[in-house]
Formats: sequence, C-alpha cells, structure tokens
Amino acid sequence: MRGGAGKCRTERKEGSVKLYWSRMSPFVRKVMIVAHETGLADALELEETMVAMSAANPALMAHNPLGQIPLLLLDNGDALHDSRVICEYLDSLHDGIRLFPTGGTMRWSALQRQALGDGMLDVLVVWRQEQLKPGERRTPEWLETFAIKITATLDRLETRAEAFSALPFDIGHAAIGCALGYIDFRFPHLGWRETRPALACWQASFERRPSAVATPIGEPA
Repeated sequence: MRGGAGKCRTERKEGSVKLYWSRMSPFVRKVMIVAHETGLADALELEETMVAMSAANPALMAHNPLGQIPLLLLDNGDALHDSRVICEYLDSLHDGIRLFPTGGTMRWSALQRQALGDGMLDVLVVWRQEQLKPGERRTPEWLETFAIKITATLDRLETRAEAFSALPFDIGHAAIGCALGYIDFRFPHLGWRETRPALACWQASFERRPSAVATPIGEPA
C-alpha cells in the first residue's frame, strides 16, 4: 500500500511549490492524498486559504480569477487550479505507478470514476449551501433533486464497489473516497452505509490508507 503520513512544511524549501489549502475542502483533500501517494507531500508549502460563496478572496483571485481552491503555485509563477489538473500534474513528477493510467481501458475507467466522485462533490457542496439558507429562501425542489441524485449515485457505487475494489488504487478511488468522506463530514444524518455494505467496506479500507489517515477532512485546528 502506497502513501504515508507527512508533515506540513512551515518554510519554503528549494524546489517546493505552494498549495492554497483548506482542511475543509474535499477537493484539497484529493490533492493531498495524491501528494502522499506519490511521495510529494513534503515538497508542498501549504497556505491556509479561506473561500466562501458569499465573498471573493482577492489574494487568491490574483492567481485564479475563479477564486477557488485548490490552487498550486509553481516556482516559476505559473498557477494550476482545479483538483483534476493539480493531481495529474503531481502524478507526472514521480517514477512510481501512475494514479492516472496512461492508456487503454484502465485510463478511461479511472477518469470516469474520478468524474463520478467529483460530480458527487459538486452536488454535495451546492446541496449544503442550499440547506444553509434561511428556510424561506430555500428551494424545496432543488433539495429534493439533490437528495435523489446523491442516493442514485451511492446506489450505483454499491453495485460496482466489488469491481473497483479489485483494481489498483488510482485517481478514481481517491475521488470517490473523498466524496464519501465529505458525506460523513457534512451529511452524517444520511446514514448511507446502512443499505450499502459493499461500498461501506471499501470506504473503510480507503480511510485506512496512510494517505487518507494523513489528510482528514474537518474544521481548522
């Protein structure tokens, strides 16, 4: 099993890059899991960064006009944003087994599972924002539709959990694991494990990986 716990660097080291980071972001967690899996975590200088839908972050927007994290600032001043881009960039920097398979059906399988995990997170983030609104401002139809989509996705993953459990760990596993972890963090009331034993078993094994143990999602310390 690859991956291992690493420490955040408090000073910039030669060859390091800066990651605009938050412990509460599941997309940042995916990047950090890739960093640990590839042995690159110690090369990252972590910059705690607050983002919110209700307020722009001018300092972050200087590098990413969308004002989103994660964002990776390279030594040459170039900025990479979107977790998919950053993860694939990190995966290009090591000599081990690739988390992004280079071709064939394995690549498309990994990318499709990454898209499913990231898509779950997109729905979950907007669902949570809708739930945080005062009652009179919520749109019941949206809340119902978000719930239907997440339930359907969890059910789909349950039917496929045994198959993707047998595959070598890749970016698709990282994305799905982070999505399920975010449900536990923000939607514990869903109780998704109760009727999905295969998926629950796989998620338990994911959370035991050293890279996942080293990157818990949660409120800032």
